[in-house]
Amino acid sequence: MTTPATDQSTLPPGASLRGWLDHAEREGRLAVAKPGADLRFGVAGIANRLDGTATSFFPRPSGHDVPVVSGLLSQRAWMAEAIGVGESELISAFSRATANPVPSVEVSDAPCQEVVEPEVDLERTLPIPTHNEHDSGSYITAGLLIARQRSTGRQNVSIHRLQVSSPTTLGALILPRHTMAFFAEGEAQGDDLDVAIVIGVDPLTLMSSQAIVELGQDELEISGALRGAPLEVTRCTTNDVRVPADAEIVIEGRLVAHRREPEGPFGEFPQYYGERAERHVIEVDAITHRKDPIFHTIVGGAREHLLLGGIPREASFLAHLRRSFSCVKDLHLAMGGVCRYHLYVQVDSPQPGEVTNVILGAMATHYDIKHVTVVDADVDVHDPQEVEWAVATRFQADRDLVRVDASQGSKLDPSTDGGVGSKLGFDATVPPGSPEMTYLRIRVPGEDDVDLDQVLQQAGTGWREQKGSES
Repeated sequence: MTTPATDQSTLPPGASLRGWLDHAEREGRLAVAKPGADLRFGVAGIANRLDGTATSFFPRPSGHDVPVVSGLLSQRAWMAEAIGVGESELISAFSRATANPVPSVEVSDAPCQEVVEPEVDLERTLPIPTHNEHDSGSYITAGLLIARQRSTGRQNVSIHRLQVSSPTTLGALILPRHTMAFFAEGEAQGDDLDVAIVIGVDPLTLMSSQAIVELGQDELEISGALRGAPLEVTRCTTNDVRVPADAEIVIEGRLVAHRREPEGPFGEFPQYYGERAERHVIEVDAITHRKDPIFHTIVGGAREHLLLGGIPREASFLAHLRRSFSCVKDLHLAMGGVCRYHLYVQVDSPQPGEVTNVILGAMATHYDIKHVTVVDADVDVHDPQEVEWAVATRFQADRDLVRVDASQGSKLDPSTDGGVGSKLGFDATVPPGSPEMTYLRIRVPGEDDVDLDQVLQQAGTGWREQKGSES
């Protein structure tokens, strides 16, 4: 075990939560609410009104001593700023970090353990909001659930919706990915799974938690790669899970074997409610935190919720497709497809039939992908209007539609049958062998070089005042 050694001044802006709040304040996009915003709908309502324009900070919500923050990463540009790159470099920077993880360094003196609560009482200790109208109660929505596989010591980091079911228990929606794999292995032997729920982490760690990586790859190491230095972690007080030392709050506990209890409904990223059902249960063993912690919440279905899942997925999907298809140049998970379901892929000079393969490959990158649209290199995949134009002018359903039925999709998509549904692919590229002029885009020569400041008169100049005008 070592002591902290990282020079904080050399790290990107998003390497510290508190530093990021200072950055947002300097940039004029930190909105501080009047004290006392209601934890039941009030915090969420204000945060939604400011969504994408400012980070929201709530002192003494419902009279609670611990403030709440929301909307840390509600724009792609903010995510790029957090890493310290331009927006056009965001995906490549995240891809490099995913491919080159930096092992964490363990420390013994951790801010997240300055206070160890003498007893567990979730809502007495923490200001946990209720977000949407029909949510079943208060939810932890920005907690990084870190699970440690008992057999190997490998960790997984993810975000799950966590319902406060009692002062000492949480209901958890665990979908069939890595946390579920760790839990199922232990549950088969009757063992609980040690976990920690970390609230109030820096933006780089927050983004890293959503990376699509192999089973057993600790996403905290991706955070180290993004910051260019090892992330400092510390061991929990009641189990062996390693958590970010600089975090605001840590809830230590166990996913309980062979126990399920009702959880939900809850307003999810598709902007519908996830239904009530029997779900996994976390027993809380301890709560630790800084002396003056900050509680981060993500409003279900808001931009921060969507983008946090979308940007890391874009990086992972792009790397995956490029390994198989050299024609793939860029891709984008559209906001209109809740940054999960609609994938736009840009290709350059594909071989005959290759676009169909790209569509099928894209559908296989993640079960959430529902519709794939492939466009040529002259179409900006980050502009939904450009993509829609390509579909309108280059796509014919009898020739260019790919349909796959009875495939696994998102269980949170209400149009599926328990998560099983159909997927569609749209080949909106120029048909091979088309005459050159048929699909040649119109353009005005020199338009992009026009300097409007040089050719236009000052604002307020009337057209009637110009020579040759008639009164």
